[in-house]
Amino acid sequence: MPEHFRALIVILFLASVVFLLARRPATDLIPLSDYKRRRNLWFLLTVLAFVSHSFWLYLGAGAAILLLARRREHNPMALFYMLLFLIPPASVQVPGFGVVNYLVDLNHIRLLTLCVLLPAALELRRHPDSVRFGRTWADRLLAAGLVLMSVLYLRETTLTDTLRQALYLYVDVFLPYYVASRGLRQLSDFKDAMLAFVLTSFVMALIAVAEYVRHWLLYSALVDAMGVPWSMSGYLSRGGALRASVTTGQAIALGYVMSVAIGLFLFVQGYVQRPLHRAMGALLLAAGLFAPLSRGPWIGAVVIVVVFIALGKGAVRRLALLGAAGMLALPLLTMVPGGDKVLDLLPYIGNIEKENITYRERLMDNSWIVIQRNPLFGSFDFRNTPEMQAMIQGEGIIDIVNTYIN
Repeated sequence: MPEHFRALIVILFLASVVFLLARRPATDLIPLSDYKRRRNLWFLLTVLAFVSHSFWLYLGAGAAILLLARRREHNPMALFYMLLFLIPPASVQVPGFGVVNYLVDLNHIRLLTLCVLLPAALELRRHPDSVRFGRTWADRLLAAGLVLMSVLYLRETTLTDTLRQALYLYVDVFLPYYVASRGLRQLSDFKDAMLAFVLTSFVMALIAVAEYVRHWLLYSALVDAMGVPWSMSGYLSRGGALRASVTTGQAIALGYVMSVAIGLFLFVQGYVQRPLHRAMGALLLAAGLFAPLSRGPWIGAVVIVVVFIALGKGAVRRLALLGAAGMLALPLLTMVPGGDKVLDLLPYIGNIEKENITYRERLMDNSWIVIQRNPLFGSFDFRNTPEMQAMIQGEGIIDIVNTYIN
């Protein structure tokens, strides 16, 4: 049996477990009919992706299914989040038919945006209760940022590619913002959308744990089976263990998805009735956060939890308890089996790949020098500066892993 079919069986089994256990707590927030419809759509599109053996076939059939599903969906953002991480976002180029090299890059996320969010945005624009774009400062600042980024592309690429990048900004940034800011009118809509992100993160978390335990990236064979070249599906390890990536293609990206999901779960779990369900969800997301073995997202998750507690009732007492629990957990890890390995992975405490942390510190210092020279509009050729050239690693690359620096 081909590897991607074996992976599909495992993925469907793990997802079935999650959706079965999540059904009861999910209905504390949304109608059962919405839960079943989105769950079934998740299974349908997943099977379609694995059996299509062609990304173009998946795009065509997937577009038809999504356009039909959207007609029955009252909350487009919830549907968008539910399917956001369905398959890896590997891209194919739409041919330019001799006019240009290619028109645009298409991937699953852009397919989802065009089939779900674009029709929703057009409907919201005609809705009499929708605030016209540009009326709020958030609108104006976003528009100014998008225009500025589009103009700055002219420094480093052609006019044709600049137009292409501007289109990507519209699809990838503007449409999600517009639909979320205009479409989530009621608290129930907001809870629905946040729950959808948490539910799909539950599925990813259990798959991530399976990848970590079995040392098998379950979605890597799918990209090859669909005939899409993608450089982000490689195996990475840390401390002798596989770093899970699921559909994100990179362990760091998966880690940040899990940390964001934990932040949203802190809100959603307040509406779940049974404490057991809340505890199970928290443990699953914690396991999903650990599986990528990415230390930056661990720090991010801690910050999110601390800020959430600080903004709630009894903040001082709860923060003190959290701090005490953290202090007690460190010596306990030295006594439990496998605890030493966990300690070795912790940033600034462990010894595994300490050179990565040192490299990040040097990256911050050298980048700040370059940033100070270009404080307003940045530098498109920053990699050629002496400070950045000094950051070339043994592999011959400059690892600008920090998105904010980039």
